[in-house]
Amino acid sequence: MPVKVLIAKLGLDSHWRGAMMVARFLRDRGMEVVYVGNQTPAAIVESAIQEDVDVIGLSTLSGNHPVYVPMVFECLKARSVNDVPVVLGGTIPQEDYEAMQAAGVRAVFGPGRPLHDIAQCIGELAAERSRA
Repeated sequence: MPVKVLIAKLGLDSHWRGAMMVARFLRDRGMEVVYVGNQTPAAIVESAIQEDVDVIGLSTLSGNHPVYVPMVFECLKARSVNDVPVVLGGTIPQEDYEAMQAAGVRAVFGPGRPLHDIAQCIGELAAERSRA
């Protein structure tokens, strides 16, 4: 079965091009991609549960990640979803990486990160999850 990844924009972040490029790249590499666009943390988690995804990919360019990323993890915990890794991409300042990882994000991808790196990481996280 192919890796299944959910790609979501956090909140009302209106920038979409990067998330769509990543989604298309992953799809072209054989992954099943569920793109849900702009969503609240609760809606992202609900979609991840309904779609039974292997990895959740969050995207932001508006600087809302310090608020919304912890909310995603609160929603995951409330729904007893402890095994779906979350990655984050967008314009996240380097000084925020540690806080995002402390919140539970497994990988942060900033601007200019090669798409191959993102696909490889998602594949590895999905494989790790399936072995657990």
